Amino acid sequence: MLPYEKLDQIVYGGDYNPEQWPKEVWKEDMQMLKDAGIDIVTLNVFSWARLQPNETTYDFSLLDEIMELVRANGMKVCLATSTAVHPAWMAKKYPDILRVNFQGIKRKFGDRHNSCPNSPTYRKYAARLAGKLAEHYKDYDNIVAWHVSNEFGGECYCENCEKEFRVWLQKKYRTIDALNQAWDTAFWGHTFYDWDEIVVPDMRSEHFETDRTTFQGISLDYRRFMSDSMLECYELEEKAIKEVIEDAVVTTNLMGFYKPLDYFKWAKKMDFVSWDNYPSNEDSYAKIAMAHDLMRGIKGGEPFALMEQTPSVTNWLPYNALKRPGVMRLWSYQAVAHGADTVMFFQMRRSIGACEKYHGAVIDHAGSRQARVYKEVAQLGAELKKIGTRTLGMRTKSDIALIMDWDNWWAIEYSAGPSRELKYLNEFGRFYEALRNMNYNVDIVAEDADLTPYKVVIAPVYYMVKGNHDENIRSFVKQGGTFLTTFFSGIAQENDLVTLGGYPGKLRDILGIWVEEEDALPKETQNHFLYRDEIYPAELLCDLIHLEGAVRVDGKGYMEDFYRGMPVITKNSFGEGKAYYLATASNEAFYQTFLKDICEESGVKPVLEVPDGVEVTSRENEKEQVIFILNHNEEESRIMLQAAMQDLISGESYEAGEMLLAGRDVKILVKE
Repeated sequence: MLPYEKLDQIVYGGDYNPEQWPKEVWKEDMQMLKDAGIDIVTLNVFSWARLQPNETTYDFSLLDEIMELVRANGMKVCLATSTAVHPAWMAKKYPDILRVNFQGIKRKFGDRHNSCPNSPTYRKYAARLAGKLAEHYKDYDNIVAWHVSNEFGGECYCENCEKEFRVWLQKKYRTIDALNQAWDTAFWGHTFYDWDEIVVPDMRSEHFETDRTTFQGISLDYRRFMSDSMLECYELEEKAIKEVIEDAVVTTNLMGFYKPLDYFKWAKKMDFVSWDNYPSNEDSYAKIAMAHDLMRGIKGGEPFALMEQTPSVTNWLPYNALKRPGVMRLWSYQAVAHGADTVMFFQMRRSIGACEKYHGAVIDHAGSRQARVYKEVAQLGAELKKIGTRTLGMRTKSDIALIMDWDNWWAIEYSAGPSRELKYLNEFGRFYEALRNMNYNVDIVAEDADLTPYKVVIAPVYYMVKGNHDENIRSFVKQGGTFLTTFFSGIAQENDLVTLGGYPGKLRDILGIWVEEEDALPKETQNHFLYRDEIYPAELLCDLIHLEGAVRVDGKGYMEDFYRGMPVITKNSFGEGKAYYLATASNEAFYQTFLKDICEESGVKPVLEVPDGVEVTSRENEKEQVIFILNHNEEESRIMLQAAMQDLISGESYEAGEMLLAGRDVKILVKE
């Protein structure tokens, strides 16, 4: 977890790149940052070329200077290892370090994430640099965390990876016969007779599109292998640091719902989770919150670090709109509301060249203290100092869990059928956003999580039921829990082979249904169904269900086509609990109505009833509960408080009853 013993407030700061600036700028920067309430800087993120100009030389002199200046100014440091971009000399001397892309083209030096994760050269020099940094800075007491590499990513399909993929497969399957069975290689005559016949699945072999593959099992295993390979790189650097500094606190910055890496596995290896939040201005507040809750969920509900966000504008979107006044503050507190114990930015000073010169910063090109963004950052800094340690380490208590799984994400979108429009996160998001818009606290958990703390567990499009994880759900429902899943669930096992005996496979007895067929509806095409006297659209997929103990809870089933009258929503009593099945996708109004009914039936209440566009969530410890109220509307909203409360930001007290909340304003309330 975060090193709370070294923290005296919500950590506030971000990336500073002094190597891009003449030294005379540094002192003024330090003063401006201190005046804005900044108490930490992340240093050394992209400095490998400067730290190691050749194979045998390590030069930390420039880094020493900035480290001393930061310490002299009373700031903390998150020290990065710089290994996200290898030096040019390394690529020239050791071409095995260069990645091969999905089309089979070997890259040259350039960009970033350009290193093969299975290159012996990369692994050797990255771990060595991390160790040397740890040795050099082991006595710096203001280093509160170590930051390995930066935003791990960049898949590779080179010979290094192909050879290591075969080793990975041998460890997993033991025999070539077991591998052939797992991948169903009897199909299309794909039988392998020796391990060295296996090649990487890319556009030269199994794929006919980026996300379309003739052999899902092969491509799925390569996804797992590549995620594991990059994780091994992280672990090598972490090990090198901890061999020198045993109690070092180590992390790397994740990227929310980042498809290539299984973050549930990654989080188990990290001392604390940190991540970079870069939504577009068009994203709903619920979509932004969903990523925060994922980052909290992958580490079992522990608070996380918001490692990066822009204070004003990004540079990579088609249209890089400014954050409107108040939005940076609002989104920063939203992160804290969902579990962040830090608020950090990329970047401290705006670059003058290359692709991020128009990315926002605390100190802009003008370098003025009168700039709108700087003044907003300073205002937030003063507020965070006032809040102090009050919220640090607090957790979010939820009665609802959403099961999320990277294997399901990969497998569903590799599938040749039933619909190109079926996207895992879209279906997952329908449930999360409906619940968040009604202000229910939601945990996002792995399929092997302990489900006993929850009253309601939802597993949208739970396509792949691996191992005996169905027993986790079976036990949860038997003991009185409410379980909900949807169409395209219980179809396959962990190798993406179909579970025979009828859908939804291992979940069939829990749900009390049998799914005979699935109808894929073209885009803009709808069936319809009745629920609580309202007609709702049936979209995307329509399961054709037979009841096996379950009862229907929709009106008259589907309203059109040859399966008119067949059930759309079913409910099965199982042990002391209930299991629901939703056979189609619908609109937001339906999800809110349906999920509210399930929550009320299960005794689950929202944190607070508030107007649309106002978000409410909570964090708590053994002493108190803190309620965050965030008005995402531009206009003022009226909030009804159920008890007398005090705002941690302003210190103002409010009686039970009506409270006015200005547009884009935030209240952090505790009971008086």
